[in-house]
Amino acid sequence: MKVMNIIHDSVVDGVGLRTVVFFAGCPHFCKGCHNPKSWNIKNGIEMTVDEVVDEIASNPLTDVTFSGGEPFFQAAEVCKIAEKVKTLGRNIWTYSGYTLEQLINSNDYYQRKLLTYCDVLVDGPFLIEERDLTLTYCGSRNQRVIDLSTITIT
Repeated sequence: MKVMNIIHDSVVDGVGLRTVVFFAGCPHFCKGCHNPKSWNIKNGIEMTVDEVVDEIASNPLTDVTFSGGEPFFQAAEVCKIAEKVKTLGRNIWTYSGYTLEQLINSNDYYQRKLLTYCDVLVDGPFLIEERDLTLTYCGSRNQRVIDLSTITIT
């Protein structure tokens, strides 16, 4: 899979101290995106599932955030990472330009399966006209922070 970067000890990408995996590839092309280089999957570096999990596990004090790009763009691989991360006892937040409804109704099995491993979804595309710097964990007012433990995903 293609990964842009992995950073440790983030305090802005979810509750608590987090390791953030920024995946390459994004179909949304949001105007004002903070990471437009991530749109092109070719800009990422090739990493295996185990390499990503090993990097996450190297910092035992953090939970995990999947960001991008668009994590659901490479859902089959990210799903495998998420499954292994959960065995480490880590909480997973995922940022997506898709809405929860789009993901739940997706024809892609792995997009729906990835949701089942996520604890929190920050959903919706970044909309520059709804940008709001006062929001916590979101960039624009249309985005939602959703506790997935309250939702049944099949």
